[in-house]
Amino acid sequence: MANVTLGGTPVTTVGNLPEVGNKAPNFKLTGTDLADKSNSDFDGRRLVLNIFPSVDTGTCATSIRTFNEKASQLENTSVLCISKDLPFAMARFCGAEGIENVESFSDYKTGQFGDDYGLTFTSGAFETLLSRCIVVIDTDGTVLHTEQVTEIADEPNYDAALNALK
Repeated sequence: MANVTLGGTPVTTVGNLPEVGNKAPNFKLTGTDLADKSNSDFDGRRLVLNIFPSVDTGTCATSIRTFNEKASQLENTSVLCISKDLPFAMARFCGAEGIENVESFSDYKTGQFGDDYGLTFTSGAFETLLSRCIVVIDTDGTVLHTEQVTEIADEPNYDAALNALK
């Protein structure tokens, strides 16, 4: 399990992120159109998984805006923004902000994604929500880069994630 902090208070996750060099676990998530999508829907594309607790927090919203700006410059790459927010909340936020270069998904139905990727909080005020993480996956499903942000209020290292695609 990962040990991270939320406002300086220690919290834990259900496990650890997938290891770099290993195959990424399969996933099924719900889009803003309420349709389920899995990793196989992105076969042949590189993926940046921008994972966070809720779109309704400042840092999470900033990460979506930042990746939206940077995603337009990426070839053969999809940026997936993932939380346990209801798809309606994600659609509302992206519509209001003019977010068009990333795709938003929710793990609200089963929580299986968070468990399989080892990033569901098991303690603290955000218990059962997803921790702030980045997972970069190559076209063949191999994990290229991961980041478990150690203080949930902090932003991820955008450059490290994008440099993993070079």
